[in-house]
Parts: sequence; C-alpha cells; structure tokens
Amino acid sequence: MQASINELEASMAESTDNSKESGAVEMARKGGRARAAKLGPEARSAIASEAAAARWGNVHIAESTGEIKIGELSIACAVLDDGTRVVSQSTVLQALGRNPEKSRRSRGSSEVRAPFLLANNLQPFIGEDLKQLDEPIPYRIAGESGRALGYRAEMLPLVCEVYLDAERAGVLDRKQVTAAAAAAILYRGLARVGIVALVDEATGFQDRRARDELRLILEAYVSTEFRKWVRVFPDDFFEQVYRLQGWDYEKGSSKRPGYVGKLINKYIYDALPVGVTEELQRVNPRNENGNRPRRHHQHLSTDTGNVHLDRQISTVITLMRISDSNSEFEDLFARAFASQLRLPVIINPTDYQDSPTR
Repeated sequence: MQASINELEASMAESTDNSKESGAVEMARKGGRARAAKLGPEARSAIASEAAAARWGNVHIAESTGEIKIGELSIACAVLDDGTRVVSQSTVLQALGRNPEKSRRSRGSSEVRAPFLLANNLQPFIGEDLKQLDEPIPYRIAGESGRALGYRAEMLPLVCEVYLDAERAGVLDRKQVTAAAAAAILYRGLARVGIVALVDEATGFQDRRARDELRLILEAYVSTEFRKWVRVFPDDFFEQVYRLQGWDYEKGSSKRPGYVGKLINKYIYDALPVGVTEELQRVNPRNENGNRPRRHHQHLSTDTGNVHLDRQISTVITLMRISDSNSEFEDLFARAFASQLRLPVIINPTDYQDSPTR
C-alpha cells in the first residue's frame, strides 16, 4: 500500500516537473517572439542567417535562381553571393537520365567527385580542365531549409563532351547511351549561347549585373564630395565655340550665353559613360532659383572622372579647330563619338539668357 502511495506521489511530482518544464519552454518561446518583434528586419535576417549557418554550415547563398530549358530538358541554376554561376547536381543527373536521389545519398567521400563522372569507362575522356571543375559547391537558397550541391556552370558543356567522346569510342553501357543522347541535346543548345549567359538570363542576374557595372562606373567617375573650383575649360574652347556659332568673342569675359552650357553638356559631359551626367545632376541639383551650386566637374573624381573630362575637352577643341563650319564640326563629332551618343538634343539658342562661364 505504501509503495503504491510512493509511486503515486512520484508520478505527481514528475507530472508537476513536466508541467513546469513545458511552461518554461512556452515562456521562452513567447519571450523569443517578443524580442524578435522588437528587432528590425536587418537584425532578424542576421539572426536567421546565423542559425542557418549553424545548422547547414557556412555555405554560399544563392542570390538569384532560375531554370535553363533546352528542348525538354531542364536544369536548375543559380548565381551565388560571390558571383559564381552554378548548375544543380541533382537536375544535371536528372537531365542525363540518372537517378537524382543519387546526389542525396552520395555524401562523404563521393562529395568531392561528380557522381555522373565516376564510372571507370569515362575516366580516359576526362581532361584536366574538367577535373579542375569537378568539386561540388554546397549552397543554400535564401528562405529555404536544407542545402544543395552544384557545379560551376562552365563544367556542363565539358561533361557533355565526355559522354559524346565515350559514345564515339563505343565504350558506353546501355544506361550510359541514354545519358549520351541527352548530352548531345544539351551540347547543341549550349553551342548556340554561352552557359554563363544562359544562367544569367534564367536567374535574372543580368539585370543586377548591369546595375552593379553602372554602380562601379559611377563610383569611379563621380564623388559626392566636391573639390575646390579650378578652371578646366580653356579660353580656346570658348573661342572655338564662338567662332563656329558665328558670335563675336570677347577674350577675358566670363559672361557666356546660356546656350554654351547646353553645348558643354552635349559635347563634353554626355560623352562620358552613360549615367555619369545623370549622377552629376543628382549630387549637384538645382536650387530654388534654378541654378546649380557648383560646376559639375567639381564632383568628378580626380583619378578617373577629371582625366576623362580633360581628354574629352582636348579632343573636342581639336575637332572644332579643324572644322570650317558648325555643321562640319557636328559631322566630325558624330563620327568620333557615334558609339557614345545618345538621342539627339534639339537646342534653340534664343531660348537662353546670358550666364557665367562653366
């Protein structure tokens, strides 16, 4: 009887402990949710990234993902956070008619070799360039659990060549013949356009790449900090402008028709890389009176922007000197900078009042 009472008391104590533990866990969860609610999105993202890294390892994150379609074949691809373009191991296996589950089972020692290149009869056809791309790259897709294995996109056409060469040599087994047929389809598709371009198109990365390239150009040319004003347009520049426009030139005068500023934009600033003029306008906006507080060239970088500006000014002065008329200069300018010209700007000199020199 006493034993039964002791067992009952022990059971009740255990139940109480479990209840306390459950209550503590629930309180911890509520506290965690309350703390998360107080954090900003960047802090929550950082915490989530740390948790994922702790679980899956410090692997690359796929910033852009997509799917390459060649005929009826489909291969998942991604652009990683370091710019590496990869194709998914499991979908390459599937495209070659192999079991995609093999990529999930073959962890450990085989993770350093591509499972679709392990067969002994394929080894004589694997070149050194392919061996250098043979190591899989683990990565995660942002917002998804688990990780995937991929290979540099440049590897795919080389893999196709291995199967096609082995087929021509007559060494493939019955299952590999199916893979060779798929490799032929892939190889013909890849021959039409580079694999890197395919990945960029499929993932939409080409848009980001263009933005990144523009950002790098603007960072090289334009500075948010402005330099002290110095004279960058020599008298010869204005003298030639006046000559070609048929105006009387008064040497030493700082008063210029406003039209001159439009010509400077057209012949000088708009000939810099596309986007630079717009960025200069952004960092040097007009005030309430319609004037800019500084000259654009004060915001050009010393080592790149001003070097290009000086070269452009010198080139334009040379073209003006050898021109007998404004129409001849316009023709020479258009031919010299055809690849850089934008849509034509229609300018009416009578629309502008006199303004200080730029």
